Amino acid sequence: MQRRQGRVNAGLLLLLYQISQVGLQNIPSVTLGVLALNIFLFLNPVKPLSEVCISVNEGFYRKNWERLLLSPVHHADDWHLYYNMISMLWKGMMLEKKLKSIWFAYIIAVFSVLIGVVYMVLEFMLVKILDDPSYEMNCAVGFSGVLFALKVLNNHYNPGRVSSVLGLQIPSKYACWVELVAIHLISPGTSFAGHLAGILVGLMYTMGPLKKIMKACAGGIFSFTDTARPRDYYSEYYGYPGYQYRMPRSYYTGGLTEEEQLERAVLNSLNERDFGGATYNNERRPYGFWFPPEQRSEEEIRRQRLRRFER
Repeated sequence: MQRRQGRVNAGLLLLLYQISQVGLQNIPSVTLGVLALNIFLFLNPVKPLSEVCISVNEGFYRKNWERLLLSPVHHADDWHLYYNMISMLWKGMMLEKKLKSIWFAYIIAVFSVLIGVVYMVLEFMLVKILDDPSYEMNCAVGFSGVLFALKVLNNHYNPGRVSSVLGLQIPSKYACWVELVAIHLISPGTSFAGHLAGILVGLMYTMGPLKKIMKACAGGIFSFTDTARPRDYYSEYYGYPGYQYRMPRSYYTGGLTEEEQLERAVLNSLNERDFGGATYNNERRPYGFWFPPEQRSEEEIRRQRLRRFER
């Protein structure tokens, strides 16, 4: 499990290049912090991978609970780091603006620990069901479990999308399950139980009691981040090769449908672009130059029509 030495970390260099293309100023603070932490610990690991990975044997029997914190932020090699952090970059930019940074950081922290616990439970169940004690020794590292959980959240908050998995167009609500199987078939060395644990934790948050429990534990600290309130999302985009990152605005939506919210956001965005935030009768604004209509009396309109006939 030791990282290979004496070679160029091409995956790390490519990751840094992709981050520079997005721009540090365009990456939300918590997402950027997660990227920085994982990169730092890849270059300066706390311990060898064999001493930070999580398993039933190490986490449960030997009570090495610190591995629940260390295993998600350590990676086996530079390409493991690259694929996980590129996924984190995209999901973080999508979710952090919607959930707000403090709540998103809370989610990352809780998910990181809870996924390790669920992973051990799944491996322990495999030991009992298959009567195979080798599953107790399966030791996992990496952020991919958290990413699967975030994918469930992203699909929950952005329903109706279609994802491409191995060239197949899959409804987003099923995409995580298809990816779970596809990744295991393509790369048998990946942790099926670790990825499944991420999906289950994501479902516990979106469909189960986890979100309520987290709010209860947090008390009133995160009361301002209630994502159940209607908001106006997705009126701006971050440009990034191959993706478009939509960013939220704070206009009041008053219970509008998602389509009406999108239309309202576009109108407000155009209003700001053309008039520095001023509005004129909430009329639809075309792109480019635009002038507010002159207010004419009925008499002026009648005279103009008469002049046309006189010509």
